[in-house]
Amino acid sequence: MFPLAATALDTLKKLPPSTWLKIAAILAGFVLTIVILRKIAHMNKIVLAVIVFATVVIVGFSWVYERNEPKFLTPIVENIAPFFPSKGSYGNQQQGGRKM
Repeated sequence: MFPLAATALDTLKKLPPSTWLKIAAILAGFVLTIVILRKIAHMNKIVLAVIVFATVVIVGFSWVYERNEPKFLTPIVENIAPFFPSKGSYGNQQQGGRKM
């Protein structure tokens, strides 16, 4: 059993520092997520609803404008996109638009 532990320890010693930094960042992110979720649990529900609504609207408009939504949301964004400006339509208007 000891030789296996020694080889695992040697393998861990050979990992580059960037890998350890990534592992530490993931752990810190996980701990931060837990702390934030616990704070949210005690938050006023109306304030929480406003924050969630604002976040969803901002991300949604960004997806419609940039057209970089996830694949599974493409049918929904396709139906919504004609009502809002998009990056492609703005670029076409600028190229073929009127001159001042």
